[in-house]
Amino acid sequence: MDRMERRLRKLPIGTPMREADIVRRGAEESNSLRLLGALSITVYRKDGRVEERGVVCRKMVSTVFVNLLVDALQGDTAPLETFRYHDSGTGTTPPAITDTALASACGDPKDEGTQTEGDAAHVYKSVATHTYGGTFDITEHGLFNADDALMDRSTFTAIGVDIGDQIRYMYELTCVAGG
Repeated sequence: MDRMERRLRKLPIGTPMREADIVRRGAEESNSLRLLGALSITVYRKDGRVEERGVVCRKMVSTVFVNLLVDALQGDTAPLETFRYHDSGTGTTPPAITDTALASACGDPKDEGTQTEGDAAHVYKSVATHTYGGTFDITEHGLFNADDALMDRSTFTAIGVDIGDQIRYMYELTCVAGG
């Protein structure tokens, strides 16, 4: 784990992305490309209450995604534009770069998210809202492509949901270039 990653992990969960960007700026002076994932959550209860959880997890992207990125640059695979499918589950195994799936998906269908540029040209953002068809303690989220390849898996403190509750997942991938 490098210095920037350690500094990012020390930021409290719920820290606004703009504050995390200050930490990332230090990486711009290095000679490396960094791919940093961040997941923000908003919970919409069926009774109308809204719970803004903010950033619940900052992790690295999966090896599967990095390999597909390199393959795409070589023209060996389909473009990366289908990484917009959000899934959630109840697994608590800590994320690892070797993850290829959620630890325990809740079983509801994946949601197709939007794809936009984030607050800056070097930030990819996908947003999806899921309405739950059962009662779960949601503890993990994954962003997948149309072929079910995992870009990033995040874990967080359990969010209890009932039938009809919704969670809006906002995933941001920040690509920081070195110099």
